[in-house]
Amino acid sequence: MSRKLYAEDINQIATGAALLGAGGGGNPYIGKLMALSMIKKNGPVTLLSPEEAPDEELFVSASGIGAPAVSMEKFPNGSEFRRSFEMMESYYGKKIYGTFPIEAGGINSMMPIVAASDMNMPIVDADGMGRAFPELQMSTFVLAGHSVTPMVLTDERGNTSLINTIDPVWAEKIGRNVTVQMGATATSASDGLTGKELREAGVLGIMTKSQKIGTLIQHANEFDSVDQALLELLKITNGFRLFTGKITDIEHTTKGGFNFGETIIHGLNEDSESTGQISFQNENIIFKVNDKVLATAPDLITMVDVDTLQPVTNEEIKYGKRVHVLGLPANDKWRTPAGIKSVGPRYFKYDVDYVPIETRYKNFVEEKGE
Repeated sequence: MSRKLYAEDINQIATGAALLGAGGGGNPYIGKLMALSMIKKNGPVTLLSPEEAPDEELFVSASGIGAPAVSMEKFPNGSEFRRSFEMMESYYGKKIYGTFPIEAGGINSMMPIVAASDMNMPIVDADGMGRAFPELQMSTFVLAGHSVTPMVLTDERGNTSLINTIDPVWAEKIGRNVTVQMGATATSASDGLTGKELREAGVLGIMTKSQKIGTLIQHANEFDSVDQALLELLKITNGFRLFTGKITDIEHTTKGGFNFGETIIHGLNEDSESTGQISFQNENIIFKVNDKVLATAPDLITMVDVDTLQPVTNEEIKYGKRVHVLGLPANDKWRTPAGIKSVGPRYFKYDVDYVPIETRYKNFVEEKGE
């Protein structure tokens, strides 16, 4: 049922969503500050269960688009979503009833809270990914046949752009180019859906799931050991600890509105004779140990701090930081042929077939045992 989101809820959702962001989705600290500032000004926001979203009412996602590293230095001014939602309402000719996150991520889980608070509307507990992905067409809404556009992009200077395209791939191409001209980040209102469509095509319960993960991480120091807390985290996410090590090299570049790079991790403890390598495009796409593929998108590859279990996003990685690399299974909608074609490793130009994380992990453990 519906409930109010207060400061404590927002802190927990931001942390859990940062883990589900798979290295991308924006910095949780920045997103959290924006959301907390809004509810301090306007009071708590209402989170609706998907079942409570009225069938025929209009819902529009509120998100950030662009290179997460740039968002750490280039902030919205606070009026962007109001301007973009007003333009969307003019296009549709009807009032927007509520909003929802397009993905899980440190910033993009918070943007709907900012929009909802500013415009006094509810948020639906559903998103279009169950994680974060780098491109606009990579959503379960698109898999279900829905369009990304109309989409409105705005920036902190007051520029506003209404985009309507022939298909979701063109929405990504044109939207990304506009974002680059806006300074490599912008705010976005897109994926207009009825409550019924959102319920049928979305990944349901994403904010509640994020909060459950964030609450556990917040209380990790109350377990007998951090290792016990990690086991519980893996239990509630159905995840796997793939690797533990210290970050020894980072390659990072911003290009075409994305962050690209590789992170090299030298193994510690039982992994001390091995080297891990994560390749990312905003989000972590592929993870190898000693050049052997251990996990790929659409499954989640995410890092957490060894001592605190706090998620480590790609714009925060630093030389010498000790991390666990975790692998989490993607939502079943991504494990279909259409989902794998859209977001599997071959889409990102890796000559690797998608194999579910649980199968790769099982084979990896068996080979290590030999």
